[in-house]
Amino acid sequence: MFDKDFWEQKYTNDEAQWNAGSITMPIKEYIDQLTNKKLDILVPGIGHGHEFMYLYKEGFTNITGVDFTIVAALEAYGLMSDFPYGDVVLGDFFEHEGEYDLIIEQTFFCSLPIANRTDYVNKMYDLLKPGGKLVGVLFDCQFNQGTPPFGGSKEEYLDLFKDKFEVKILETAHNSIKPRTGRELFFIINKQHD
Repeated sequence: MFDKDFWEQKYTNDEAQWNAGSITMPIKEYIDQLTNKKLDILVPGIGHGHEFMYLYKEGFTNITGVDFTIVAALEAYGLMSDFPYGDVVLGDFFEHEGEYDLIIEQTFFCSLPIANRTDYVNKMYDLLKPGGKLVGVLFDCQFNQGTPPFGGSKEEYLDLFKDKFEVKILETAHNSIKPRTGRELFFIINKQHD
């Protein structure tokens, strides 16, 4: 349903209204406190690439981005000469294979059909190393529309993640951009051991 053509059309027509224009503060502050630059990090659904490029510029050496298309990222960064093309896997996230210490979530979850949320949880679990972390922001509101972004609630997320992850933090972000104030949850969840 929401395939490569769908996303390329969204980006080409400038219809990705949830693009914040830069890395968002909850994720920036989390990244800024990381000291191990060799963590294996995945950024699924890189979109405009803000989190992906921030990690790259901050010296993280093992970053992988996954997306159907890099159209939006290339537009956002003006075809910059040092864009790390080799670290972006073009394809379906649900077919991606690898093992990561950290996965950064920024509007990828909300781009998926609600029916795919359990698949998302299972795939994140499979991609994380034992004790690995899924960190990012989720919308804490509903959107009345048939296309992304799709919202949700804290209670829904707790129920969704409870069987495979240990929720460390799931709280209203204190540093959201103005249009998202009070409508974002910052979260850190750990993969439970088998």
